[in-house]
Amino acid sequence: MKAALIGPGNELLHETRRPTGREQGTDAVVENILGFADDLRALGLSRYGREPSAAGVAVPGVIDDAHGIAVFSANLGWRDLPLRALLRERLGRGRPQGAPPLPVALGHDVRTGGLAEGRIGAGEGVDRYLFVPLGTGIAGAIGIGAAVEPGAHGSAGEIGHIVVRPDGPPCGCGQRGCLERLASASAVGAAWAAACGDPQATAADAAKAVESGDPRARAVWLDAVDALATGLVTGLTLLDPRTLIIGGGLAEAGDTLFVPLREAVREKVTFQPLPTIVPAALGDAAGCLGAGLLAWDLLSAEVASR
Repeated sequence: MKAALIGPGNELLHETRRPTGREQGTDAVVENILGFADDLRALGLSRYGREPSAAGVAVPGVIDDAHGIAVFSANLGWRDLPLRALLRERLGRGRPQGAPPLPVALGHDVRTGGLAEGRIGAGEGVDRYLFVPLGTGIAGAIGIGAAVEPGAHGSAGEIGHIVVRPDGPPCGCGQRGCLERLASASAVGAAWAAACGDPQATAADAAKAVESGDPRARAVWLDAVDALATGLVTGLTLLDPRTLIIGGGLAEAGDTLFVPLREAVREKVTFQPLPTIVPAALGDAAGCLGAGLLAWDLLSAEVASR
């Protein structure tokens, strides 16, 4: 878990992190989230002498942001969790008697990171963009102006489950050959571990081996880049973004990723306008900054409606 205190100019006043504690079960994860938020509130009160104006939280999985429900998370184990209400109740314990409830915004982790990249990161000033972080899995955020499109059911942007190789490895979603099974940081790490014989090898190790000229690493890397380019071309065919923003752990490889990726996308497009392909600018602070933006947006909306 990553958390931050964020000022009105989107400045990071304080940033910290803790483990989710998911090995202790779902109830422990939820309590850890609530406790983490409450500790951050207390720190802000002691350091700045005031309660938070609003709070934002971003979680993985399926969410119902309109009702503040974390519908499902395979990794964290919850179903239909009223996270917004739980956070509002926990953070409200220290508020003055008679104060209105604290505004709490709930968002999807990737869409929230994409919101930050679009407003104050690599997509600032871009009217249409697609943000794709390459981490444990792959998802996407569809940026339109100053907002990110959630879809009719809160699941827009799941580019990681585009099938790019129908005869590929099975995916947890039930399909075979999904993009995230071939081009995520975890997939690249697993492929390189098998190729080099080191079960502890990671995608970062693969990138270093590519840079040192290892032909085995180059084969693993280019296979992943080809799969990624195939998935991205499907995304840009459907969405016609002006900019593709690539983030996550794999993007930290820099030109080792972006030079062959740009060329692979260029080779695969036919009629589609070629977008600008750029690295994300905010790193792993994007989620915290995006959650802060959600909180400020919600606070502004509530103030305007009074």
